[in-house]
Amino acid sequence: MNLTQIIKSFPEDFIFGTATSSYQIEGTSFGACGDSHWDSFARKENATYKNQNGSIACNHIQNWEKDLDLIANAGFSAYRFSFSWPRLLIDGKKQRNNQGFGFYDRLLDGMLERGMLPFATLYHWDLPKVLADKGGWSNRDTCKWFADYTENIMKSFGDRLYSVATINEPWCVAWLSHYLGHHAPGLRCMNAAVKSMHLILVAHSKAADVMKSFDQQNIGIVLNKEHFIPATNSEEDISACNLSDEIYNLWFDEAIFKGQYPTRTLEIFKEFMPKDFESDLPKISQELDWIGVNYYTRSIIKADKSEKNVGFQSISGELPKTDMGWEIFPQGLSALLKRQIINYSKTIPIHITENGMANNDNLIEGVVNDKERINYYKLHLKEIKTLIDDKAPIKSYFAWSLLDNFEWAFGYEKRFGLVHVDFNTQKRVPKNSYYAFQKALKST
Repeated sequence: MNLTQIIKSFPEDFIFGTATSSYQIEGTSFGACGDSHWDSFARKENATYKNQNGSIACNHIQNWEKDLDLIANAGFSAYRFSFSWPRLLIDGKKQRNNQGFGFYDRLLDGMLERGMLPFATLYHWDLPKVLADKGGWSNRDTCKWFADYTENIMKSFGDRLYSVATINEPWCVAWLSHYLGHHAPGLRCMNAAVKSMHLILVAHSKAADVMKSFDQQNIGIVLNKEHFIPATNSEEDISACNLSDEIYNLWFDEAIFKGQYPTRTLEIFKEFMPKDFESDLPKISQELDWIGVNYYTRSIIKADKSEKNVGFQSISGELPKTDMGWEIFPQGLSALLKRQIINYSKTIPIHITENGMANNDNLIEGVVNDKERINYYKLHLKEIKTLIDDKAPIKSYFAWSLLDNFEWAFGYEKRFGLVHVDFNTQKRVPKNSYYAFQKALKST
């Protein structure tokens, strides 16, 4: 089956969209945006590829109209975007940036004029620097400031939002950024990581409370999921694989849907957990309208005694890989979604909020023939359709991403976009994957 045949087989009310995030595309040097901890992280030598940063990115601030036209012309009915906290509140608390509020006013009106459903994310990693300097996500006060920021968004934009996610990928916000050190703030600190693993969920709960007080509809959270397999059938590798799964996946599922944490991980984390953390769990597990799932790959886990805190490492597998070095394993998405539905979310609507691949794209005579990306989408959409046929409550699919953009620590080297961006001229050129979606969506 080609992409058109697959997409045409989906239910008529299924939502197809594409996604971006603020820091990756907007350009922080435009519109009086405040500094985020990604700006300060990128200033550290060798923290990012070629010391690149998001100061210009895709200059979406000035190109937003043509970018929305690209989404509309492809036939997508929804756009998942994120608000930038430091663009709206320069000091993270009260200092309003009228240029930032004006930008999102225009952006949202532009989406609605083009018939798009706005899927908003409140936090996609660009924490105001001034709050990061006060401890960031390891400081409980940040949760209160996040609630205040949420209130600002609700007052200004809430009536135009079809759907709102509180947090994008809490594992990345906490563990990847505070323990593994790959993302801002770039820490390798067990204490900060564990506190962030809990407090990011407290922030989620406080934002959800604020939105409910405004009668906001369609509230959820976006979790990144990864499929784990042990490197061997040894007891040590299986045990390490299970622990990795707990830290990455089940820590958040158990808290959000059951009001508890996995016992084995909690035993490892307990000396670093915030005081009286148990009292936060009833709010963390409040009812949501939907759950978002981001999926890209699987990981192979091997026991590693030299890793003093958790005792495992991820090793490379033998499957075909994307340009990120991530194995292509669509069956992992099915396995994770089945477990999600059976053990946790039951009938709660699921949105596939990110799925896509970095590819070594080449623009040749105005054409990017990214057939590998088209095949990646086909394989994953076939898995999703099979689940829907089995009554899984999956309601949407968002291709990551609309544009080649600032890919965090990988800078501008890795290209995930449906649209090629020349970062010197800001020229946009739709790739063959874009046209494949356009053909499929326009024919339905």
